[in-house]
Amino acid sequence: MLLPYLHEDLIEAGCDEAGRGCLAGAVYAAAVILPPDFRNELLNDSKQLTERQRYDLRPVIQREALAWAVGVVSPQEIDEINILNASFLAMHRAVDALKVRPQHLLIDGNRFRPYPGIPHTTVVKGDGKYLSIAAASVLAKTYRDDYMLRLHAEYPDYGWDRNKGYPTREHRAAIALHGTTPYHRRSFNLLGDGQLELKFE
Repeated sequence: MLLPYLHEDLIEAGCDEAGRGCLAGAVYAAAVILPPDFRNELLNDSKQLTERQRYDLRPVIQREALAWAVGVVSPQEIDEINILNASFLAMHRAVDALKVRPQHLLIDGNRFRPYPGIPHTTVVKGDGKYLSIAAASVLAKTYRDDYMLRLHAEYPDYGWDRNKGYPTREHRAAIALHGTTPYHRRSFNLLGDGQLELKFE
């Protein structure tokens, strides 16, 4: 059973990101403020849900949340500031866009760059412990998946409709064969073994 909050007396936003380990595409993050009495039997860490369950939950979260927002950091920004900093920046952008200012942030993971003026708590595997982080994980994952499907329509050779940019064998083989796209993260080890010649677009 996921917990509704850490601090009962504070307006609390859960934050999580999606796409950190991908070879291509932006990193997405979401921030969600749920009402204290929010309950949903299905809501859980997005990785524990099916794709259909995630998309079924998204409109419920968006309708019932006191506030929600999604932040995005581009592949070019990721290459400039590194993926860890990009993940923090995406969360900051999500918090920036909230229509209700939270008094406390619940962050999935063990590291975070403090958001100005708002205290935070990091929670390892928090998306499986707190409803607001789980809700953020669902929004970040589904919005990023939508984005990768749009990129797949532009570059269909990489299987992004299936691998969503993650380093699967199929994805790396396509990079070796076709080279990179403008959406690939050039600061990442795109081929894994490093023995194949990489063609940059």
